[in-house]
Amino acid sequence: MSPQEITRVAILDALGNVLDPELGKDLVTLGMIEGLKIKDSQVHFTINLTTPACPLKDQIKQSAKEAVLAVDGVSAVHIELGAKVPVGQKKSEHASIRNSVAIASGKGGVGKSTVAVNVAVTLAQSGARVGLLDADIYGPNLPTMMGVNSIGGATDNKKILPAEAYGVKVMSIGFLVKPEQAIIWRGPLLHSAIQQFINDVEWGELDYLIIDLPPGTGDVQLSLSQTLDLQGGVIVTLPQKVSLDDARRGLNMFRQLGVPVFGVVENMSYLELPGGEKMDIFGSGGGEALATETGVPFIGGIPIDPAVREGGDIGIPVIISHPDAPVSQALRAISENIAAKVSVEAFREN
Repeated sequence: MSPQEITRVAILDALGNVLDPELGKDLVTLGMIEGLKIKDSQVHFTINLTTPACPLKDQIKQSAKEAVLAVDGVSAVHIELGAKVPVGQKKSEHASIRNSVAIASGKGGVGKSTVAVNVAVTLAQSGARVGLLDADIYGPNLPTMMGVNSIGGATDNKKILPAEAYGVKVMSIGFLVKPEQAIIWRGPLLHSAIQQFINDVEWGELDYLIIDLPPGTGDVQLSLSQTLDLQGGVIVTLPQKVSLDDARRGLNMFRQLGVPVFGVVENMSYLELPGGEKMDIFGSGGGEALATETGVPFIGGIPIDPAVREGGDIGIPVIISHPDAPVSQALRAISENIAAKVSVEAFREN
């Protein structure tokens, strides 16, 4: 072996001791190291994370840097961060949609659509390819919340081009009916609509499809699970008991459909007063208690902020309009948590 080859082996040995904390395996085994180059005493390489929204990317980068700097003769380490999102989708006909995550609740009015919109936009901001599907056929409101009012047209082979906003591809029945039109459909029509939204829309290559489910546990949820391979579901609830009771039913719905439950999000957890005190308008700790009771993770709590409602009304998600606000920080952390769980689920299945 030449000295350079020996150094290369030593570097890979060092990186073999650096773990991805979420996946519990080392970077070399996971195939995350690419483009390793050694010039004089300096080392260059790329770490391809499993999601551009990795919540631990800085920790992983720092650990890799320290490990390589400990190799004899290395004076400097230059690391680029990339991402290759794993494919969790098992159905070959939907292979272009790598991972699908459903955002659900047992009842309406808990902020499920707000979570879906801001998760989708956050993932797109990180560099992921993201789609957002409004599966709430009876009450489609994502067009308003995303500030779009029409589809993008059609392809030569008659597929629907979704709308686009904030780097996210968006599809909703709201683009296809008048705003005041009531949709009165039975199960078969709902099933057909869901199939069309998956099969007849030109989504292109997506890392994540975020799906905003309607409230409750009904035909749409069943049709979606039959049409698409869902990598996981997230339950959104308020802290109050009546919301928790309904959320528990939504959680059990995922389990009955064989969909992994990524965890519980508690919306409107508290209102921060001017003096710094927190007012628990809807009670406190309910989301965490539900997560503990059902044995799923508590993904995070979202504070009350009027900017969320204002942004939803004018089509500017709060993650865009107030990126540094506490509510946006909470939504960003929740989005990263969900992305990490998608990766864990994909590697667990593989």
